Amino acid sequence: MLILLCAALTLAGCDQVSARFSRPKTAFDGKAALGYVAEHLKFGPRPPGTPAHEQAGDWIIAEMKKRADTVVVQSWTQTTVHGQRLPLRNILARFRPAAPQRVLYLTHWDTRPTADDDPNFGNRARPILGANDGASGVGLFLALGDVFKKTPPSVGVDLLFVDGEDWGAFDPDSAGNYPDALFGSQYFANHLPSPDYKPLFGVLFDMIADADLQFYQEANSVQNAPEVVAKVWQTAADLGYASYFLSQVGEAITDDHIPLQKKGLRVIDMIDLQYGPLPPVHDAFTTPSPNYHHTMQDTFDKLSAKSLQIVGDVAVMLVK
Repeated sequence: MLILLCAALTLAGCDQVSARFSRPKTAFDGKAALGYVAEHLKFGPRPPGTPAHEQAGDWIIAEMKKRADTVVVQSWTQTTVHGQRLPLRNILARFRPAAPQRVLYLTHWDTRPTADDDPNFGNRARPILGANDGASGVGLFLALGDVFKKTPPSVGVDLLFVDGEDWGAFDPDSAGNYPDALFGSQYFANHLPSPDYKPLFGVLFDMIADADLQFYQEANSVQNAPEVVAKVWQTAADLGYASYFLSQVGEAITDDHIPLQKKGLRVIDMIDLQYGPLPPVHDAFTTPSPNYHHTMQDTFDKLSAKSLQIVGDVAVMLVK
């Protein structure tokens, strides 16, 4: 009956009918998460040091205070390699803050100040909107907050919104630090909530709402926390999401998990860096064409509530 009905409807109508026959795998709401992304994007591009950045941070804090048991804000002034002084904030929303066993989830909430990979050279000095690269994780975390407020997780959960991830060059200095990017995760790594803070594991969520979703196993994560990669990918497989969480090891990516790994925390990177159309046959090292990463094309229309649902289901099941 469903097949005959779908055949008589438009493709969009068929999708709606099919959706009614599917059942949510957790209490996470992917449509709500996408709605939170849209709310976040109303502030426009959010590079540090701009009014939009300050307003977006205030909004995240206010929203998480409605959901979390405790919200901690880490504020500092960051000096860049070019001498710019940036007011930055990490936002730590804690659920079951007294629980000794904890899991750390993190995402960045800032956006890149320049679209330096845009194919149009005239756009390269402009700030990006960052729908996927910056806002998707924020939407995910607000929707996770909805779930955890209603049904507390089995362990303590820390949702960390880090600032200043995407500011400049991702080149390390001679000491292995990153003087022009990853500001928030480096600050958090050096200012942990307590001297003995050591979560059971951690997951970085970055660029997780691409409509063409696929996660390869990030190489630094496989090398430094293979048991966490195995746990996350097995959880996804148990949920029926193996086609989105692929077993192939991909690139080694410089991201917010690196400073935390250097502090001995077992944190992995869940990132879909292949952001754009892919050929029918591709692997972890195929470059999309066009590639929306760090371009003016990183916009809301590229995102999917289904992708957020998949990621949210996995995030909830990991701490259920």
